Amino acid sequence: MWPVAARAAAREKVRRIGVLMPLAADDPESHARLAAFAQGLQQLGWTIGRNVRIETRWGSADTDVTRKYAAELAALEPDVILANGSAAVAPLLHATRAVAIVFAIVPDPVGAGFVKSLARPGGNATGFLLFESAISTKWLELLKEVAPGITRVGVILDPTTSAGIAQWTAIQAAAPSAGVEVDPIDSGAVRETERAVGAFASPYRGLVLTSGAWAIVNRDLVVALAARHRLPAVYFGRHFATSGGLISYGPDFIDQYRQAAGYVDRILKGEKPADLPVQAPTKYELVINLKTARALGLEIPPTLLARADEVIE
Repeated sequence: MWPVAARAAAREKVRRIGVLMPLAADDPESHARLAAFAQGLQQLGWTIGRNVRIETRWGSADTDVTRKYAAELAALEPDVILANGSAAVAPLLHATRAVAIVFAIVPDPVGAGFVKSLARPGGNATGFLLFESAISTKWLELLKEVAPGITRVGVILDPTTSAGIAQWTAIQAAAPSAGVEVDPIDSGAVRETERAVGAFASPYRGLVLTSGAWAIVNRDLVVALAARHRLPAVYFGRHFATSGGLISYGPDFIDQYRQAAGYVDRILKGEKPADLPVQAPTKYELVINLKTARALGLEIPPTLLARADEVIE
């Protein structure tokens, strides 16, 4: 019986997964994502505390803290690390080229140098794209649907990243067909952003918030600025609409974390990140906040409401 028992023990070997979240530990959206990840692992036969252990570190939206925890997780040499966004992936790849990394919600992994190509990552990292930059054009279309009188749109973006530039380029190209002019509003210090949005605000104007770490950390600020200046605004994720934003259209981030569990499972079973292609989102969601629409004096077209995946009353 001993060989049978030994084989059973080997099968129950506890594997270690590191998780690096660059956001605050009390961020409810991040906890929802990690819950989906744990659920995905459970469905694949991995039970936390029995055959897998998870070490989670929170960067608290601080670059230095995130860098410190990236080095700490790499030193632990887990079997694989799950990373949220570019803000987590960059310091992890600086800390290790040996530990496998599965990322989620990364806008431009090739441009950032995280992988060699989407089809063949070639290194120790792979995962899931935030979305392709062409989706940015959809935000302008939605803004015109909810507020047809808009003639000018302020685009809050991070011009220092390849993803921010790609989204801005796509929005610029789509502006003439949408019948609007667009102005870049660089994200930066809170007071600078407040002044820039205040200076831009005027009747028949709206906002688009592009993706990036700054946008996630400062989502409450942008939602509050849009409300204060009565600017219709479109966002790239559901959590903005649930926080009071007017409308959001973007990938289902929770679904990405369920899929990330699948890649972690495959790596734990012996596959290499270099051989697992980076995947684009397959599930998008449109969320409309009717309470915010009423506060702005906007009537959402019934056809748009019918297309929505979620309507917040």
